[in-house]
Amino acid sequence: MRPTIPAIFLLSVMAGCTTMTPEERRAADEAVCSDYGFRNGSEAFAECLQRIELDRRAERRASMASFERSRPIVVYRPVPLRRRD
Repeated sequence: MRPTIPAIFLLSVMAGCTTMTPEERRAADEAVCSDYGFRNGSEAFAECLQRIELDRRAERRASMASFERSRPIVVYRPVPLRRRD
């Protein structure tokens, strides 16, 4: 079975919903790539891990962009005050 974008996206969303150590995340990613049929140590295996991480980062960027769009814009204009002596 070949990796598909929706499957990798689902994996990255599920990984974002739980608290995992980097070691646990790496082990889970390696298990996914092994399940896809890639052999550990091969170039294809490394590319699989890279795609998973890139998808995870893209999901984080999209989430942050959506958060930024939902925040109100605050306009600040300083008002100079003159001192009275």
